[in-house]
Amino acid sequence: MAVVLSRIFFNRLVGSLRLATAALALAAAACSTASNYLSPQGPLYETHDAGPVPDIPADRPLRVVTFNIAYAEHVDRAIEVLRGSPALEGADLLALQEMDAPGVATIARALGLNSLYAPGGVHPHSKRDFGCALLSPWPLIEPRKVVLPHGSRGSGLRRAALGATLVRAGVRVRVYAVHLTSPLGASGGDRRDQADTVLADAAGSADPVVLAGDLNSHGLGQRFVEGGYTWLTRDVGPTTDAMGVLHLAYDHVFTKGLRAATPGPAVGVVSDNRKASDHHPVWALLEVGHP
Repeated sequence: MAVVLSRIFFNRLVGSLRLATAALALAAAACSTASNYLSPQGPLYETHDAGPVPDIPADRPLRVVTFNIAYAEHVDRAIEVLRGSPALEGADLLALQEMDAPGVATIARALGLNSLYAPGGVHPHSKRDFGCALLSPWPLIEPRKVVLPHGSRGSGLRRAALGATLVRAGVRVRVYAVHLTSPLGASGGDRRDQADTVLADAAGSADPVVLAGDLNSHGLGQRFVEGGYTWLTRDVGPTTDAMGVLHLAYDHVFTKGLRAATPGPAVGVVSDNRKASDHHPVWALLEVGHP
């Protein structure tokens, strides 16, 4: 009986926290409105800080990392995490969310990576550009800014995904950094439309595809599975600590045309994020050349 009452109390507490957070978010958003960049042509920022193209074995797994750095407020701590975590070292692809251009450039210089960055708009909270980035020691070519439908409730902020072609040791892989609107900011149907927009853009790729980012959901991962993708991080566990209470699996990696590296483990979450964000870095290893 005590266990049942504890579960009921916990569920009610979680529900109350979600309602309170929603009310606060909507109230704050109602006081300011986002400025959106609705052109698919830009803004688009590019930096080139990588050294000579690495000489690697053709069968070395492709290491993918996704990390939401929470309004790019603690970029210095994020660099410490990316440098100091063995599971993240030597990443072939780094997909970042909630970034601005100076933060992306700082990380690219610190880690010696090339970068692309495309903001969706100016966020009312930070008053700075807000968007996704792709970083790699390899060339990133054929960049694409993918404007997502539906503005966030209250603020009207529009999101943008970022795509590019990563060329690693002569092998082309189409890659995307994705950040969908939170459940507080858009309906389930709106968020499915956003996922479908990314899937539609990637559908034209003749190369293998990797999608990585913050879905603000676990269930939306099924949308990508229905689109023909392998959900590598389905069972990776919690990736974010919302309010220090809600441990949610929001950050994910999907692929089409590649498979998880063997022997495992091929995916994981870095638990020590040095308080760089309310999210934790998620990594995945993929075999290249083995569809």
